[in-house]
Amino acid sequence: MSWAPSGLTVYALIGLLPLSAGAATLDFNQAVAVALRQNPSLMAAQAAEAQARAGLAQAQGARFPKVVASLNATRTDDALNAFGLKLAQRRATFNDFGAAQFTSPAALGVAPENLNYPGAVNNFNTRLEAQLPLYTGGKLTGYVRQAEAMVRAAQAGDAAAQQQVIYHVLEAYDGVYTAHAYQAVTAQALRAAQSQLRTVQSLYRQGVVVKSDLLSAQVNAEDMKLKQDEAADLETRAMDGLHVVLGLPLEEKIELGPAVEVSMPAGDQAVWAREAQARNPQIAALRHQLTAAGDKVQVARADLYPQVGLLARYDWNDPHLGFAAHSYTLGGQLSWTVFDAGVTRGAVDQAQAARMETAAKLRQAEAELAMRVQDAYRKTREAQRQVEVRSLAVAQSEEAAGIVAKRYAGGLATLAEMQGAQAQLDRARADLVAARAQVNLQRAALKLALGQLDTRHLP
Repeated sequence: MSWAPSGLTVYALIGLLPLSAGAATLDFNQAVAVALRQNPSLMAAQAAEAQARAGLAQAQGARFPKVVASLNATRTDDALNAFGLKLAQRRATFNDFGAAQFTSPAALGVAPENLNYPGAVNNFNTRLEAQLPLYTGGKLTGYVRQAEAMVRAAQAGDAAAQQQVIYHVLEAYDGVYTAHAYQAVTAQALRAAQSQLRTVQSLYRQGVVVKSDLLSAQVNAEDMKLKQDEAADLETRAMDGLHVVLGLPLEEKIELGPAVEVSMPAGDQAVWAREAQARNPQIAALRHQLTAAGDKVQVARADLYPQVGLLARYDWNDPHLGFAAHSYTLGGQLSWTVFDAGVTRGAVDQAQAARMETAAKLRQAEAELAMRVQDAYRKTREAQRQVEVRSLAVAQSEEAAGIVAKRYAGGLATLAEMQGAQAQLDRARADLVAARAQVNLQRAALKLALGQLDTRHLP
């Protein structure tokens, strides 16, 4: 079993499957591709990654100059602003100072009418302004590093979501095969019950057994028919569950491809413990979140340091919409908050506490992961042992059931003994089916803990 080289290729192939034109064969790889294409939790993880990437682009962009173009229209007769606008338009004259009222030194005490009570002035200001931060106390660098860590965390979260989806698909896909195997077991049980009924009928006609044996055999055969119907319903429910996991309508008819057999991961418990801590995507996501939390502390601490920036501006001022008078401004700014009543220190303390909380969550998750690996390994080993024991039990029960059936036909055993031996065989077969299903699921759970649950590592 191999994974397609491109997810888009897989999705394109799945899109061509004629699911609504009749039953189409859907193997495990294709089932995974369908689930990954439309699973809500995976969509949420991908949206979180897109959000983190947008945050990174925003943080990186803050390092470059910010250029703003603006157009402002003003009409005022305020004395100060009117005179200033005329200066900006390069239209100020001596008469704006009230020169016509200055007739002699005796007029020095006269308030100039044109200066104090100007007419309304119109101004259209067109401006291009560029701002460049030179030093921010490490805030911009902290923003970028924080955003980069959040992108990596989101990517790890996406990988974790994908592996969870694969596990649920395997659980549902394998569940259909398990239900089918149960149906095969009940079919064998029904054939055995019908064979017993024929034997009892023959012996009853010969007068060897009483009618109660015949009635009991008939009841047992009917009971096996009911169990076969229940097994068929179980398979239908398992197929419905697979449809739900894949996000397909229940009425879509699909036929499954080959069964999936999950292999044991390479290595031993010591190797698995190291691999789980190194490769598990949920742990990786928490580690990146811890890095981001540390960068957030740096961002908060940056407000304790001075901020330095440059400014370049070009203006056009015109009484009409135009570019009559132009000017430029170059400048630099240094600002330093010397007192804010503990606001910045509080933000730093809050960021440090959040980092400590994330670190504690990481330690707890690492401990729980180690326990999950050990638990999955123990359950896998137990399930494998169960398969061995159940296989032996089936072989022994088949032999015992055959012996008791011959003894009953020879009049050396009771019907209850024959039915009991057959019931024991039926249980052994059902237990073997359950044990085999558990082997697959527990191996998958182990690979999920190791961060290896993808279609390339399943067989």
